[in-house]
Amino acid sequence: MNASGDVESRLRRALPDAGQNILFGAEIPVRHHADWTRLPPVVPLALVRPADAREVSAVLRVCNETATPVVTQGGLTGLVGGAHPVAGCVALSLDRLTGIEEIDVAGATMIVRAGTPLEQAQAAAEAAGFMLPIDLGARGSCSIGGNLATNAGGNRVIRYGSTRDHVLGLEAVLPDGTIVDSMSRLVKNNTGYDLKQFFIGSEGTLGVITRAVLRLQPRPAVVISAMCAVAGFDELMALLGALRGRLGPSLSAFEAMWPDFWNLMVSKLDLRAPFASPHGAYALVEVSGFDPERDPERLQGVLSELLETGVLEDATIAQTSREAADFWKIREGVSEIRRAIGPIVSFDVGLPAASSDEFVRRSETVVRGRWPDAIHVAYGHLGDCNIHIIIQIPSAGAHQPKGEIDDLVYGVVREFGGSISAEHGIGLSKRKYLPLSRSPAEIAMMRSIKAALDPRGIMNPGKLFPS
Repeated sequence: MNASGDVESRLRRALPDAGQNILFGAEIPVRHHADWTRLPPVVPLALVRPADAREVSAVLRVCNETATPVVTQGGLTGLVGGAHPVAGCVALSLDRLTGIEEIDVAGATMIVRAGTPLEQAQAAAEAAGFMLPIDLGARGSCSIGGNLATNAGGNRVIRYGSTRDHVLGLEAVLPDGTIVDSMSRLVKNNTGYDLKQFFIGSEGTLGVITRAVLRLQPRPAVVISAMCAVAGFDELMALLGALRGRLGPSLSAFEAMWPDFWNLMVSKLDLRAPFASPHGAYALVEVSGFDPERDPERLQGVLSELLETGVLEDATIAQTSREAADFWKIREGVSEIRRAIGPIVSFDVGLPAASSDEFVRRSETVVRGRWPDAIHVAYGHLGDCNIHIIIQIPSAGAHQPKGEIDDLVYGVVREFGGSISAEHGIGLSKRKYLPLSRSPAEIAMMRSIKAALDPRGIMNPGKLFPS
């Protein structure tokens, strides 16, 4: 029997009751051949859909013993190829490992299974009177396990932090099948190495996260969205500083949009612009608090003062949930832009907020110096130093020169001492550029951790580390 046949027979023996939850070759649905990265599809050797950590353990034992690659798949919404299959792999889908196991009202925690969609976890927290602050545009599709494995960022990092800041404990399965139960509910737990941190942000290269204890926050009594227009980047930074200084932790989002991005979104997606005239920069501001009467007044007061002093050129506060949703469509509609304008190359980078505009202008200059017809637009979570760039070369048509564009933009990121990935991870598409943001000593240490936990190298091989 050949190697693939041996793996198939051993998987069936390990999970004798799995039925249609183990599929091979042509039986595997197309959905599991690729993630959102748009890399060429790869048909896995097998697709396994375990129901719990015990079944995950059984699968990993077989794969470890046969040196079979394993690629864990959640919502498949990643943008760097982290969940993209590799040749001859077992795709380990967590789409059956779903559900909220418990919400502890007294401790303000939630135990959630890794395959649970983020939006489902958010709804469960809200129903219990809490808020799960992890939030991103793919909330309806992405999974909690994927959020943890990539340390997802999103819209509310400025107030609540990234995904790792909401994790108290987790359960994970090591490549040899060992189940690590580190499901602590304690905020304070100084008992040696913080083992959960090995898996958060590891992109499935060290093991499989199966459950997590998440920390919940009080649900705000009022959430207010405002769209602000300013003359330029200096005023945008002044606006951010004023809102932070006057509103403190109630400032829960500050989404910056450069004019080219604003114009592209409004025109190509046929969205209603809240301002009659163009401006030098825009910011979508969200304030959340616990005083439905005074919090809106506080925001209104701050914005009025900034209008009088000239920091703001215009501002409008959403009066209804529909108006707030319309504001957010301009910012989050970016997921639809590919359909409107065709193939694009996108970037998710981190750099000091004060350098953001200079970085954007430098990147635009470099890209248009190579392709004068380039579309280059920028937006991002300015309050937490995360900028996104979208680039399209119209003259290149369907075959965008992604590699060359990547080389140019990441070269500028290096000039500014930034990070090549602020929230999407490294996966396949950024591994070449990891040395631009991490030192040789750091990469060597990461490789040592990988070798210690996954000596046979079966977990998500080829991802994260440069070749």
